[in-house]
Amino acid sequence: MAADGSYPHIIVIGKSQFEVKNIMKITGGCYCGAVRYELEGEPQASLQCYCRQCCHQSGGNSVPLMRFSLSAFRLTSGEMKQFRRSDLDAPVTRHFCENCGTGIANETPKRPDAIIVKVGTFDDPSIFEPALAVFTSEKQSYHYVSEHVQVFEGRPK
Repeated sequence: MAADGSYPHIIVIGKSQFEVKNIMKITGGCYCGAVRYELEGEPQASLQCYCRQCCHQSGGNSVPLMRFSLSAFRLTSGEMKQFRRSDLDAPVTRHFCENCGTGIANETPKRPDAIIVKVGTFDDPSIFEPALAVFTSEKQSYHYVSEHVQVFEGRPK
């Protein structure tokens, strides 16, 4: 319990959507420590992504992600490099540490005021509880989809 009586990092799964309460601040960074960030505010979504791009970036696994308002994200040290595929009409911008290569966040033109942060970069990734599984039409036979989440073959509206 925090000094103000709240319980930071509690995630409650609802019947058809998730509800996050009292997340005051999430901190995280890359593997080598050169890039550090903090998030303040409540997530817009908590999801497991099975799209081919995320699986490619992870080396084959689905990726746990949390989406926040872009204004909730702040770098506290270091700089992130960006990568966008030039062969796509509306490419995702991938943010990563140029020293160690850790993928930290993504921005998509489909959600222009949001940042999608990789849970593995959180200092405390145990706060993550997926509410959605997205792009399941692209999942592989070795991927597991929890029965406790809403499942979408593509991007939810």
